[in-house]
Amino acid sequence: MEAEGPSQSQADEQRVKVVSVSCGSSHSIALLSCDMVMSWGRGEDGQLGHGDADDRNGPEAVHTLIRKGVTGVHCGAEYTVAVCRERQEVYSWGWGDFGRLGHGSCSDSFIPHPIKGLSRKGVISVACGDTHTIAMTAVGKLYGFGRNQNGQLGLGTSTDQLHPTLIDALQDSRVISVACGAEHTLAALDTGELYAWGWGRYGNLGDGEKTDRHTPTHVKKLGSIRMRQVSCGWRHSAAITTDGSVFTFGWSKYGQLGHGTYEDLAVPKRVEALQGVNVVLLSGGWRHAVAADDQGRMYGWGWNKFGQVGIGSTQDSVATPQLIAALQNDKISQFACGWRHTLALTQQGQMYSWGRGVSGQLGHAETLDLTSPKLLTALSVGTMNLQELEQTAQPQHHYVPAADRYAVVPDQGHAQMFGGMSVPQAPVHTVPASVERSMQ
Repeated sequence: MEAEGPSQSQADEQRVKVVSVSCGSSHSIALLSCDMVMSWGRGEDGQLGHGDADDRNGPEAVHTLIRKGVTGVHCGAEYTVAVCRERQEVYSWGWGDFGRLGHGSCSDSFIPHPIKGLSRKGVISVACGDTHTIAMTAVGKLYGFGRNQNGQLGLGTSTDQLHPTLIDALQDSRVISVACGAEHTLAALDTGELYAWGWGRYGNLGDGEKTDRHTPTHVKKLGSIRMRQVSCGWRHSAAITTDGSVFTFGWSKYGQLGHGTYEDLAVPKRVEALQGVNVVLLSGGWRHAVAADDQGRMYGWGWNKFGQVGIGSTQDSVATPQLIAALQNDKISQFACGWRHTLALTQQGQMYSWGRGVSGQLGHAETLDLTSPKLLTALSVGTMNLQELEQTAQPQHHYVPAADRYAVVPDQGHAQMFGGMSVPQAPVHTVPASVERSMQ
């Protein structure tokens, strides 16, 4: 008797895999090849897109975006953006302060909404900071919106923008890669030159100074060296050259520049520990960084208090790139860094997560921290149950009142949020970002 072959649903599951990932401060998002967007982790500001303010410990499908032709997903600190290249639409949702969602207001959005100002603009990618957003088009033009108090939008002012606005200073250039830090932006041109702007007081703009810049400023000391990809952490910057070398600059309190020291740098410096390695991918977290070479090997360095570097320990800082041994038999094709956690995809379709897990951002149906990569079975080829994932998609609401997001502290008239810290109940978002970063 012949053995039965796989059912149609099993065959579909074998073909479906994650094709894009991103991490926010404490949430994660993934795009499946079957045109489903999955999100999990912290949800109090609507950044998961499920229509409520609840956290999710495992991946759930975003109902609004099913079969919308999403081609890329991108996370800011507490918000999320999805790009649909063929339809030439961009969606955003989550915390809306300072206009970072691009909808013309500072309102939060608990489900994805299209950004009208980017419709038909040919956007192919988006970079998200803590509170500002930069969209890149197919012809290398940039549009910025959101917070701009440090000039991070590159518009020559410090005025916040509620709508996408063309960055005129680069209008005659073609940008090929763009990244956002907390309040700064870094871009590589097709000429190989680097430009940076925004908050620069740790030297993270690479122009030899430690001051803010409100317009794109040329990164110095590179000579004939040409860059092809950029990445930013909270206050540090990095770039990959055309020959696979890595240069970093900016804040280095936790060794996140990878030079074996804790000295800030105001101009780019080659990461010697990666000499002889052809680096093809790079990502910056809040205070850590990861890279992958052309053989699919993955390296991590920087702040490691919660195991986010992935080397099997919680050694507080790792000042030079270390091979992530747990993944040395896999070939890494993509990854992303959150503030305290990391995601990685293999060429075979397996997905791993590690680091801080307190809000469920690792996706393992638990809230434990992990110091080494752990297979995320719900989104890995061979263990993914597509039918179950589809069933997590639920029709969504449009707004969640503040009273439903934050628990009232008895007899104090305050809203409790951010790990137990009490803040005034109105207006809702009065806690500086720096306060939240100090927690957990």
